[in-house]
Amino acid sequence: MVGVVSSVSSIKALWETRIRRVQEEKDEQKRKKTRGGATGRLSVGVWEDRAVLARLKQKLQTEDGRLILRIEQEEWKTLPGCLVQLSQVHEWHIHRTGLQKIPHFINSFQNLLVLDLSRNGVTEIPKEIGKLTQLRELLLSYNRIQFVPEELSSCESLERLELAMNRDLNQLPDQFRNLKKLQHLDLSMNDFTCMPDCVVGLPALQWLDMGGNGLQHLPEDIHRMETLHTLWLQRNQLEKLPDNISRMKSLDTLVLSSNRLTDIPPLMEDMSNLRFVNFRDNPLSLDVRLSCRKTKDEEDEQDQEDEDEEDDREMFGREFMQIYIQESRKRASAVLNMHRVDQPNDDSSNSE
Repeated sequence: MVGVVSSVSSIKALWETRIRRVQEEKDEQKRKKTRGGATGRLSVGVWEDRAVLARLKQKLQTEDGRLILRIEQEEWKTLPGCLVQLSQVHEWHIHRTGLQKIPHFINSFQNLLVLDLSRNGVTEIPKEIGKLTQLRELLLSYNRIQFVPEELSSCESLERLELAMNRDLNQLPDQFRNLKKLQHLDLSMNDFTCMPDCVVGLPALQWLDMGGNGLQHLPEDIHRMETLHTLWLQRNQLEKLPDNISRMKSLDTLVLSSNRLTDIPPLMEDMSNLRFVNFRDNPLSLDVRLSCRKTKDEEDEQDQEDEDEEDDREMFGREFMQIYIQESRKRASAVLNMHRVDQPNDDSSNSE
């Protein structure tokens, strides 16, 4: 009986050993299969990156010694991480691709001079943008940006910034004034109701477009913008202009069409630097007409330069502004004289 029990135990131990070995073999095969699958997926990922990178390299162009990445009207809603391998690129021009996000690895492109992502669906400017200290142009018009991070003020070389037609954008960080080299700023067709003080404080600004916003007034100290030569303010809700606008000695282009202006400040009469000014489509209180244009025969006697000057007079409104101010002063003087005539003579009143 003891021998039988011993025999059964030996057989049981043998089968348990066999079962354990079979299970270990299965587990090992499973582990190998898993490692093989991961390796396979990794291999696929590597080949996909190589394919995408090769496709991106086809988009590279060299112009004037600059390496430019140019993508137009293709679907690139996101930019792949393998793009960092092209960190030597100087300019991005990516338009109408449906791009939704500026990648956070943008700070890897330390050589970037121009970042042009106009007409996409970008909703955010990443804080990493502040690392691009060599960036000169940032063009993000016709996107969906609602907020400008203060880190943008660290782009110390920025000369041109375009944020037109982002619709809901209505403020800028105060640090924005630190952009000491910014010359060209386009904030048109957004939701600003006033000109930000940080914009007035930009020391090098020469060109500003805030047309198509909801501006209700201009800052009284607008004359601080000493270098500004072009100011577009069309299609806003301005009802008056500050007198200090006359102290903007560099201003030669001023567009104020389609506002709610009822008057032109008399001090603007001395703005001889204005070359282009437009007051069209404003409810001005005086109905002022320019003198009649010369007859066809008289115009034929003038050279082309005179004809161009005549066209400029009608289109730009410089002469209109001067005549309006003169007429306004005449009427004010007439009203004052009439008021004096209507006043009773104190001496005669006392004698009676």
